Amino acid sequence: MSTELEHAKSRASPGAAMLIGALGVVYGDIGTSPLYTLRASLSGFATLGEQHVMGVLSLLFWMLMLVVSLKYVTLILRADNRGEGGTLALMELAVRGIQGRRRWFLVVLGLIGASLFYGDSMITPAISVLSAIEGIGIVSHTLDPWVVPAALAIIVGLFAVQSHGTGAMGKLFGPIMLAWFIVIGVLGAWRIVQTPQILRAVNPMWAVDFVAQGPWTAFLLLGAVVLALTGAETLYADMGHYGRPAIRRAWYGLVLPGLVLCYFGQGALLLADPSAIRNPFFLLAPEWMLIPLVGLATIATIIASQAVISGAFSVTRQAVQLGLWPRMDITHTSAREEGQIYLPRVNQLLCIAVLVLVLGFQSSENLAHAYGFAVTGTMLMTSLLAFSVLPRHSSGLRKILWLVLISFFLVVDVLLFSSNTLKIIDGGWLPLVVGASIFTLMLTWKQGRDKMHQTLAGDHQPLKDFIEAIEQYPPVRVPGTAVFMSMIVDTVPPALLHNLKHNKVLHEQVLFLNVQSADVPYVAFHERYELERMGRSGWQIVAKWGFKQEPNVPDLLEQLAQDHPEINLEPMQTSYFLSRQTIIVVRKLSFRMRWRRSLFAFMARNASRSTRFYKIPPNRVVEMGMQLEL
Repeated sequence: MSTELEHAKSRASPGAAMLIGALGVVYGDIGTSPLYTLRASLSGFATLGEQHVMGVLSLLFWMLMLVVSLKYVTLILRADNRGEGGTLALMELAVRGIQGRRRWFLVVLGLIGASLFYGDSMITPAISVLSAIEGIGIVSHTLDPWVVPAALAIIVGLFAVQSHGTGAMGKLFGPIMLAWFIVIGVLGAWRIVQTPQILRAVNPMWAVDFVAQGPWTAFLLLGAVVLALTGAETLYADMGHYGRPAIRRAWYGLVLPGLVLCYFGQGALLLADPSAIRNPFFLLAPEWMLIPLVGLATIATIIASQAVISGAFSVTRQAVQLGLWPRMDITHTSAREEGQIYLPRVNQLLCIAVLVLVLGFQSSENLAHAYGFAVTGTMLMTSLLAFSVLPRHSSGLRKILWLVLISFFLVVDVLLFSSNTLKIIDGGWLPLVVGASIFTLMLTWKQGRDKMHQTLAGDHQPLKDFIEAIEQYPPVRVPGTAVFMSMIVDTVPPALLHNLKHNKVLHEQVLFLNVQSADVPYVAFHERYELERMGRSGWQIVAKWGFKQEPNVPDLLEQLAQDHPEINLEPMQTSYFLSRQTIIVVRKLSFRMRWRRSLFAFMARNASRSTRFYKIPPNRVVEMGMQLEL
């Protein structure tokens, strides 16, 4: 049995190791939400009565059941792109076979969702670590001044170890999160036993009455209740690592029971002692357990932060492969696990952003105002894209059912998102500014690349006609093979024209290589390329890699040489010719058009070099420079 088949089989019937692994990577974010959610939801009431605790807790419980359990775990996980999930994977699935304005609309939705994810990636480490360290204030208020410095030290250390990979740490993630969910579940159950009437909040009528008595108050509270749902997108984004069955079993078997018991335990504590609202999570524990619980919570929040940071690396790599972001240096931190990658620039920028957030907001309560906007925005984009994907291959009653369900969740997502827009002044502006900036960069890069391709395609000659002319009037041929990297299929690469113009020679064998990104996460090795003969000594090869794979041109040519021995691809006799475009912005353009093109030119200058991105040995590369006016 092949490795791919074994992997697929193991994901179809996950064992204990895979379930525990899913706990560590997938559920870190949503698993640490009890640290701050109920406090953020109830701290705004002047007097905390039974109707407030029961109503908010009932609302929170049913949001967990509807949004996470039904929407994500049951429905959205079905919208997989060959086993992969996430906003960009869903976007590629949604635009498949669609052209025109509708395709562009779906691409914009995907870009918005991915852009808002970066805002989430900044806030999650800051709010999670701060909320855990704030537990030392329960032990002794004399330790309060150390909360921010300790959080800063932990965050710096967390980002500093990213370049070493998370393989060794990853082995500990699952067992620690297993202990975390058991501990918070047991603590919650202990408080529920003392105040069992809290279980009446399972009745949705408490939520309905709470909304009916104060619709505007309930609407505002959605901005805090949504904190319990943070991490729901991670379930979907990490589907490719562990598979749908493992994620579902871990959720229903441990995570959901642990979260529900913890939330209801906090509610029971608040019914018995409303003054516990200052930190209902840590006050769940008896006094002797406070310090160990603070330590466990700190480790759990580090794991949650690690999952989000790794997610930012993965989303960036997908964006690069899909042509939505400039090429960046990507380092593999594991020889066996392709998903373990490190992006130095992303790591540095995220670290600076998280440190600024901790210094600027000082507490998890202040950060809670900024948190929900990015999460609900990404959830809304996912629902809109799913609306285009899930009903597509259904018909009749099944299609109507899909449309009704997704429409219902769209209404819920719109309510959650609109509630969080009211917090823009209090901190919601931060993920909005971050998301808008990254969206502008992504859109500029995509439109700039499209414009550059159109310009190059208009200037280029058809490749077949050129090859025929070369064979009729051949230049001087020299030994070896020349590989010309081509941006556009069936056109003459500029590097070839420059080489003939200046050197007036051509190699005995010529290979025109065009690298493309497929709309699927992985392309099998035997489906990696298509070869077409172009004359007596020329070939065109179109190579494809999935958006979760990295192109490796030398490996591809080694495979090609084995399949086609007639092509001489001896490494020491093969030279690579690349065009390096320098973007020149036309001065006569209006300011509105000129600044976008200037931004694209800046991004192009700072993109990683093609040789590094395609793993081409630099000592066998000839770069031919050219200027391109946009």
